[in-house]
Amino acid sequence: MQIAIGIRREDKNRWERRVPIIPEHVADLINKHNIGVLVQKSDLRIIREEEFIRAGAEIAEDMSPCAAIFGIKEIPVQFIQKGKTYVFFSHTIKGQAHNMPLLGRIMELGCQLIDYEKMMDEKGRRLVFFGKHAGLAGMIDSLWALGKKLEWEKVPNPFSAVKQTIEYRNLADADKSLAEIGKQLASGGLPDIIAPVIIGFAGYGNVSLGAQKILENFPVEEIKPERLASFFRNSDRDKIKTRIFKVVFREEHMVKPVSPDDKFELQDYYLHPEKYKSRFEEYIPYLTVIVNAVYWDAKYPRLVTKDYLKKLYSGQASPKLKVIGDISCDINGAIECNAKIMNSGNPVFVYNPLTTLIKDGCGGTGPVILSVDNLPAELPEDSSREFSRALISFAPEIAKADMSVSFEECALPETIKKAIIVYQGKLTPDYRYLAKFVAPADSAYGGISAEDKPKKN
Repeated sequence: MQIAIGIRREDKNRWERRVPIIPEHVADLINKHNIGVLVQKSDLRIIREEEFIRAGAEIAEDMSPCAAIFGIKEIPVQFIQKGKTYVFFSHTIKGQAHNMPLLGRIMELGCQLIDYEKMMDEKGRRLVFFGKHAGLAGMIDSLWALGKKLEWEKVPNPFSAVKQTIEYRNLADADKSLAEIGKQLASGGLPDIIAPVIIGFAGYGNVSLGAQKILENFPVEEIKPERLASFFRNSDRDKIKTRIFKVVFREEHMVKPVSPDDKFELQDYYLHPEKYKSRFEEYIPYLTVIVNAVYWDAKYPRLVTKDYLKKLYSGQASPKLKVIGDISCDINGAIECNAKIMNSGNPVFVYNPLTTLIKDGCGGTGPVILSVDNLPAELPEDSSREFSRALISFAPEIAKADMSVSFEECALPETIKKAIIVYQGKLTPDYRYLAKFVAPADSAYGGISAEDKPKKN
């Protein structure tokens, strides 16, 4: 049996313990598809090497026997090997500067790059993703941050008992603990000073659904965005101390046409975002926690701006807004004050709208910002198992594909082919726009071909 698939160790940071293919599916590759699997040694991986050995895999350091190498996060540039097929989240499709040396090296060495993020069905829905678990972990961490922020404000609250996601053994353990806190809340556990606790979810996709699922551990009631202001003014004081309220915002709640004569149309917004402006500020004064779960690009309006936060905190000594869980985690993106990437060991900072300064932790004037870019790693076993279930249907085809033929002749299904960013060292047609971001061939990690180099006007 030829070793065709390699599973590399993750080395982004010490909290990254996930694996793309679990032992159960490794056994399927070996026994059902006659595909050998080599697993790189790792002291951090959540699943022990013994389990992979029992599944029939080999444990080794050297990945050179493998034609296709699977990972989760970016692979350090120095580990890229000539001609290999790499499958991982590359974070290159926006031309991210910090990953352009990696993309250039993959091109220079004549490799293939397949990005999970672009594996989609005919309707553009992602098929292999961690979004749900980003939402699950991000919501737990946001509630933990809320508890810590209120503690700093000397407000007793039930959220003080919430732990960080990484402190729970797994999702089941977290749910069990949170359900107990939910019982306390249901018995009137919220002090008047913070009630009602209203959590706003920007977005309604997999990330948002994962975050909302965590709230099922608490007594929760949904409010429609258009009812938020009236609810806040006329709410039952006894009722609001015994539950959490959630609001889910769709595009029409987050933006509106610049021209008062125009009406909101979803497709028009995505095609012509310049015709729209944010309206999210209408809702912020009523929200205790904002959970940002939307895809954002610079062409779209921001949800929360620094100017708005300055006005909010200049007008009130202690605004209702306590936490922004920026699960999407775009630096200076939809949440403009998200100034830096944090990690699971130090996940939050406070942004002071009056000084624009940031301070790690939960104490200080301003909202706490959760800014961790690999939140699913905080639930490594749960997220790995679900991810592997989605990936395993594509892995055999990738392993057995003939990458020596031209891109047009490559027999991979369109779902995978559309996710190939680089083929035989060249950007594929859908990704030629990245040529303007990649370093030229004579730089340290260049290697774009003449046809891929940006043309001068």
